[in-house]
Amino acid sequence: MKNGVRHFLLALQFFTRVPVTGPLAEWVGFSPQMLRASAAHLPGIGWLAGCVAALVFAGVAMGLPGVGGALAAAVLSTVATVMLTGAFHEDGLADVADGLGGSASRERALEIMKDSRIGAFGTVALVLALGLKCALLAVLAGRGLETVAVAIVGAHVLSRLMPLFLIRWLPYVGDSGASKAKPLADAISRGALAIAVVWTVPAVALLLHVYGAVNVGAAVLAAALAAGWMARLFLRRLQGFTGDGLGATQQVCELAIYLALAWHA
Repeated sequence: MKNGVRHFLLALQFFTRVPVTGPLAEWVGFSPQMLRASAAHLPGIGWLAGCVAALVFAGVAMGLPGVGGALAAAVLSTVATVMLTGAFHEDGLADVADGLGGSASRERALEIMKDSRIGAFGTVALVLALGLKCALLAVLAGRGLETVAVAIVGAHVLSRLMPLFLIRWLPYVGDSGASKAKPLADAISRGALAIAVVWTVPAVALLLHVYGAVNVGAAVLAAALAAGWMARLFLRRLQGFTGDGLGATQQVCELAIYLALAWHA
């Protein structure tokens, strides 16, 4: 249990901007093995991000009624998660779009993805992804605040489970010398994957309580298909995955979940 708490706090430190400093950081400690184990708690970080986003959405929507208010709530809830995570996953989406869109060559694509500057493909991908996310949340808000709040929490948790399957099934092809995510990408054990699933089960149960089995089944299937498509894309173009690829997969899966839930709304 103590190691589990340490691994969660390390995940909190790595995947968010929540400060884990001072004596607490000393108690948590650090090693590549611990960082690898912390990947099991990525859906737990989704609980934090999802709850923050849902609270912001609800707070704004209660003060700004109508479609315009729902759109404003969607934008501000997205701002909240971006600030919380430091745009960790959005940065991955932009880098992947720049790399795969900027060159057909595997080597050149990997080189572009390491460049901290954002290009045309990355900019377009971010604008379209964030715009679609806000539009889908506004659609879901038409069914009530509980409906959209549960969708936000469920999507943040479930979408953070999906990249872990890429770690399990695909080889890592990033720059092992420069990537901070390399220990995360080395491997993920069945036990760690099971812990991640345990984090996810209550979120699925929450979705079932509000949406029902058919809608939630469609959302889970959409997330799985999105993750499978991303895995196939990375395997074909890069012969494996990178840390940016994991972030991009989370973003695509989150959008797939919102789309499935909104489609059946």
